Amino acid sequence: MGKSKLTILLLVFLVNFASAQVNRYIVFLTDKNGTPYSINNPSQFLSEKAIERRTLQGISIDESDLPVNPSYVQQLNDAGASVFYRSKWMNAVLVSCDESLLPAIATLGIVQSVELVAPGEINLGGRSKSTKSRKNGLDEATAAQLTLIGLDRMQEDGYRGEEIRIAIFDSGFSGVNTTAPFQSLLTENRIELTYDFVHRNTNVFQFDDHGTRVLSIIGANEPGTYTGGAHQALFQLFLTEDVGSEYRIEEYNWLFAAERADSAGVAIINSSLGYNTFDLESMNYIPAQMNGQTAVVTRAAQLASSKGILVVASAGNEGLDPSWQIITAPADGEDVLAIGNVSASGIRSATSSIGPTADGRIKPDVMAVGVGAAVVRANGTVVNASGTSFSSPMVAALSAGLWQRFPSLTNKELIQVIRNSATMSNNPDNLMGYGIPHYEAAVNFLEELQQEEPLAVFPNPLTGNYLTIRTKSPEELPSVSFQLITSQGQTVQQNSIQFTWLDNEYELDLSSLSVGVYILTLYTQDKRYTYKVIRL
Repeated sequence: MGKSKLTILLLVFLVNFASAQVNRYIVFLTDKNGTPYSINNPSQFLSEKAIERRTLQGISIDESDLPVNPSYVQQLNDAGASVFYRSKWMNAVLVSCDESLLPAIATLGIVQSVELVAPGEINLGGRSKSTKSRKNGLDEATAAQLTLIGLDRMQEDGYRGEEIRIAIFDSGFSGVNTTAPFQSLLTENRIELTYDFVHRNTNVFQFDDHGTRVLSIIGANEPGTYTGGAHQALFQLFLTEDVGSEYRIEEYNWLFAAERADSAGVAIINSSLGYNTFDLESMNYIPAQMNGQTAVVTRAAQLASSKGILVVASAGNEGLDPSWQIITAPADGEDVLAIGNVSASGIRSATSSIGPTADGRIKPDVMAVGVGAAVVRANGTVVNASGTSFSSPMVAALSAGLWQRFPSLTNKELIQVIRNSATMSNNPDNLMGYGIPHYEAAVNFLEELQQEEPLAVFPNPLTGNYLTIRTKSPEELPSVSFQLITSQGQTVQQNSIQFTWLDNEYELDLSSLSVGVYILTLYTQDKRYTYKVIRL
């Protein structure tokens, strides 16, 4: 496409806006040439936790991790555009400008294409939704939803999400900063980061309480009244959804939030949002585009997954809509864990979106309680609410506990564990996916796999000086090589090991290393095993 032309998509949209006005656009850039950043120095643009996540999962830091070239941003500013957000993954920026400037912007040598994403200027305010609720008097309001997928047993085993970072993308978190069920999050400083991508500030505690309800299922905790599934986790809250309108800009807000969460070291993203139709008809998707490759938000979710983040998303509530029925984006993503909606007795809700995806893959992936789920509203009361919005955070909480117990899993391995240990794993369908997951089922599945692993690394955490690497069968695995690196990616030891039946253990001397987290990778002829080693 010539640099003097706008995308066809933009031209179609502009028919609706014949008179000049200020709108919001995504500008896609040509490259990252001349950037001052380097993949050899990732600490410039990624947190230690983000680097550690990539290292643990064997994910290389590449050009997509590099920030947008700041000189390109300056050129757009000089052309008269106001730059709001930048996407390193898609090499794009969100701008606001008068449409009369578009021809000049499109002819800049750094610009690949331009897309209209919302009419008008950036929102400066927003409308608030009512927070009136009825009180649910059940002290054990959350018992049924926890029990169905084994979150009660997970907590009994001591896994409540400690040190697992969860990001929630939603439309508002009213009351989280003032009501009793969320007070432990505040007093223990476990809301690490907040940002409102719609209004460009850090106050997410307004406008709507949909995010409040979603967060409560994972993180609320008021003894005797309400128990969230992983209520000791760390949280990052992002407002990406504008409750007053529906335009494609919200998909890009999702993208910007995912990049912010990635850079800040998030392990899990919960997205109780779905996209298929918009206020501007020319932005609408059709069912054939739910193929895991087309929708902006799905591509963003896939990019997040490629960085080692587990994306858990609501399947959608379109099951009774004859014009749609199937899952909505980003639930159509291949590496997105899409969650459908059942009652506490495991009966599927007729409104829960179904599969397959447009390219024939089974969706949803698994199911959790979303019929009459107990949630906390903005005024702190516990009510019952229904929809896949509330089944998704159930599985996000389950994922947090499983990852806490089995930290060496990659995000894609964790998805497979959840699928393969669910109730319908042997005969999945497009109504219930792989069925209903359960903490104990996943643990049993993983422990059986672990017993078959040919290598053992212990003790971990390490209080002494020597870490032992043992093979279970020198005949099957006579040699391995290893690499030990810091959480910043610096190699501190590497070597090869020869095993025999007489000497099937190797002691790795860590006496010269300081207290901290290290990543040990063992390489066999055809496999890789990665361990997070903690030296106390």
